[in-house]
Amino acid sequence: MKKLVITGMGAVTPIGIGVEEYWQNLLAGKTGIDLIEDSEFEEVPIRFAGQVKNFNPKDYMPGKLAGQLDRFMQLAYVAAGEAISQCGGLGDPYRTGITVGTALNGFGTITETEKTYVEAKIKKVGPRFLPKALGNVCASQLAIAHDIHGPSMTLNTACASGGDAITLAATLIQAGMADVMVAVGAESALKPLLFQSLASAQALSPNNENPKQACRPFDVDRDGFVSGEGAGAIVIETEEHARARGAKVHAYLAGWGNNTDAYHPVTPRPDGEGEILCMQQAIEIAGIKPEEIGYINAHGTATIKGDICETEAVKKVFGEDTDVLVNSTKAATGHMMGAGGVTEVITCIKAMNEGIVPGTLNLDNKDPECDLNYVAENTEAADLKYAMSNAFGFGGQNSSIIVGKAE
Repeated sequence: MKKLVITGMGAVTPIGIGVEEYWQNLLAGKTGIDLIEDSEFEEVPIRFAGQVKNFNPKDYMPGKLAGQLDRFMQLAYVAAGEAISQCGGLGDPYRTGITVGTALNGFGTITETEKTYVEAKIKKVGPRFLPKALGNVCASQLAIAHDIHGPSMTLNTACASGGDAITLAATLIQAGMADVMVAVGAESALKPLLFQSLASAQALSPNNENPKQACRPFDVDRDGFVSGEGAGAIVIETEEHARARGAKVHAYLAGWGNNTDAYHPVTPRPDGEGEILCMQQAIEIAGIKPEEIGYINAHGTATIKGDICETEAVKKVFGEDTDVLVNSTKAATGHMMGAGGVTEVITCIKAMNEGIVPGTLNLDNKDPECDLNYVAENTEAADLKYAMSNAFGFGGQNSSIIVGKAE
């Protein structure tokens, strides 16, 4: 097994564009969840989300290119650009690859085009529709922009997509197919059609009156998750490659896990078996003991069953009396689906390097069935050697990523 390192990070989130702004606002306890100011949502039962506001794609890319990209691709373009710039160059373009994780691809383009088509007197669809709707074109556009000629793969594993993009990137390097990989997670699907469906399934919090306090991970009053949009990107390479070119190492990519529950399309296994095995796989690949992990960025979506299931799974892996620090950052950003699996790994890296774990917003009254060592409203100082990020998605998709502090 080659030792893998992370040399670049990029983020576009509802609480900040750029890793540093995202991180500082996370520490400050800010939330990007608010009402959606769009007439399309007037008759939708859920009218709030974690939104990337004041984002003008033309500030980050040529106007012509912005018009060719779905919004999720625009967000990915900015996050990947930051990560690649931060790493100081990728090296041999034919030994550099890219993975992109996204749950819903160009969902916004599809729904907007359908609406326009249905309402139009003259039925016509432009040639840009398909390239904007296809998920893999995001990786294609990033490869064109940054001269990447190696492996290119796009994953659709629901809310685990971002974490799985990291796992696939690591696997491709270990297989000898690349020396450097750019792993990206991106999502933007804040559309009435999706919200109507999730509301019907009673998956979303209905708290339109108080959106900033609606997402309540592990709290006894939680009543569903809050949708969000964003993008995250990291550059992964072999330690040998990074050291040879003098790159700054932000963290080690120590372990990764992936499996499926094989239980239900949308409900996690009540016994948490898949989540347990996924975390154990990541720990085994990292070659460490569970007690060496000091912090877990939980999937923590604030669904009633999901938070309990993850709590029990963590206790099975780390012990009933574990004191591992646990938080969820989704009360600040909303559930960014494919993006969260990457931005939350970035959160783990920042927490290790700065010795501080952000709080979990709105965790005022801990559910007795969620009895881990949660970092609540305030931040907590911590000397961390390893941290874990979990991402669990519809279809029983499970992802766990472990990062280690750079020497």
